[in-house]
Amino acid sequence: MATCVNLVKLSVGTEDVAGLAAWQANRRAQTDDGLPRHVTRMWPKREAEILNGGSIYWVIKGVILCRQLILRLDERLGEDGIRRCAIVCKPGLIRVAATPKRAFQGWRYMAPEDAPVDLPDGRQEEEALPPELTKALADIGVR
Repeated sequence: MATCVNLVKLSVGTEDVAGLAAWQANRRAQTDDGLPRHVTRMWPKREAEILNGGSIYWVIKGVILCRQLILRLDERLGEDGIRRCAIVCKPGLIRVAATPKRAFQGWRYMAPEDAPVDLPDGRQEEEALPPELTKALADIGVR
């Protein structure tokens, strides 16, 4: 049986978790069956591990702030004929303890033991701090 692995991905152009949620509500960011998805050029080699309970952890303004369970990987062909991977996720963003993450291109694998913990249910709906303050607090270890 495959172990689990997560992905970590920059949410480029997103200001906060609400902005990511708003983008995912846009029809262009959804599959034909209405699920949120992110299209990327590279197909994960560790597909079985990702689909064994993995999540995508979203980096917003240099900080991992939320995650989504990955449901499946769909093939998409671009207008240029190039095969791409649509990472299809369960709707809804789960807020996690703010964790600094340096910029990188594409996505990266992340072991479950390295993943930030989910915020407790009572904190999932808290109003977010400004991104700069969230990053400064995360940099000094305050979550």
